[in-house]
Amino acid sequence: MKRLVFILALPLIATPVLADRDDHDRARRALAAGEILPLSDILAAATELRPGRVIEIDLERDDGRWVYELELVTPQGRLYEMEIDAASGEVLEVEHEEDDD
Repeated sequence: MKRLVFILALPLIATPVLADRDDHDRARRALAAGEILPLSDILAAATELRPGRVIEIDLERDDGRWVYELELVTPQGRLYEMEIDAASGEVLEVEHEEDDD
């Protein structure tokens, strides 16, 4: 019986890995088609505006255009969320995340 439970749970464990691969493939296709800029250009635009370390990045389709959503931590420890147009590199939104302390 334990084997059956493991076998049934395996697809649930593998799903996030497959989703990550799909996201990567989708981004590669968009880059190859010239729909988005290379990630290095996006990271340069983000850190030019707010120097720091990018800790999370997602590529989303929003109202018909590609948008990078990222979180960045400054050297002072401040957390920012940014939205950047993936085709132009234009910073669309910057939001400072307040501490909940």
